[in-house]
Amino acid sequence: MYGGLWRILPGPAWFRALFLLVLALALVWVCFEWAFPWLSEYVPINDNTVEAHP
Repeated sequence: MYGGLWRILPGPAWFRALFLLVLALALVWVCFEWAFPWLSEYVPINDNTVEAHP
């Protein structure tokens, strides 16, 4: 997969590396901005399973 991305991008190697870095950072940003908040509604990570005893 990475080799295929590397071959289809135009330009010299430094430009490809910079473009892939920007693409990866954009993907991480999209995940934190939209994907993870949407997913958190369906994952009960804050539900307590252990009850406190008085």
